[in-house]
Amino acid sequence: MREAVVVLMLSLFPLAAAAAVSKVELDARVRAAVTSLEERHAAAAELMSKAYGVLAFPQVLKASFLVGGATGEGALLVDGEPVEYYRTHSLSIGFQAGGQARSEVILFMTEEALEQFRRSNGWKAGVDGDIAMAELGASGGIDSNNLRSPIIGFMYGNRGLMIGLSFKGAKYSRIEKD
Repeated sequence: MREAVVVLMLSLFPLAAAAAVSKVELDARVRAAVTSLEERHAAAAELMSKAYGVLAFPQVLKASFLVGGATGEGALLVDGEPVEYYRTHSLSIGFQAGGQARSEVILFMTEEALEQFRRSNGWKAGVDGDIAMAELGASGGIDSNNLRSPIIGFMYGNRGLMIGLSFKGAKYSRIEKD
């Protein structure tokens, strides 16, 4: 099993390299991802307007065969402007197979949740804070059970096939962009 993890990690290096883009290009992709979510779902746009911070990953790549990994780069927007850059990555073990590219947007609905995230040195979903997964309906509505959560996450634009979307176990680390 250890060998499988090593093989997967080595296979993800090209994914990480492909995800690495310039600051200008990442800013443009982040804005496009946020705009896409706002245009598709009015309820998401309303929530974003109330959020203290919006962490957007325009492309998170995931690949797995029993052992899986995901990675992507994004930016934290405060008042609509990028203030910090982050990389997300996760590893998972279990019955899984496939590949996927998707967009992720995480909303910090309280000032306290945003500040806790920004102060962390490697924030991990499900450990340092829970991200309530927003279920988007075809009509643009959102499952109201998650609307009171301090951190709300969206996964959308899935390309490829992967069963079981979750933020749990994803780690978010601040990066420097040139």
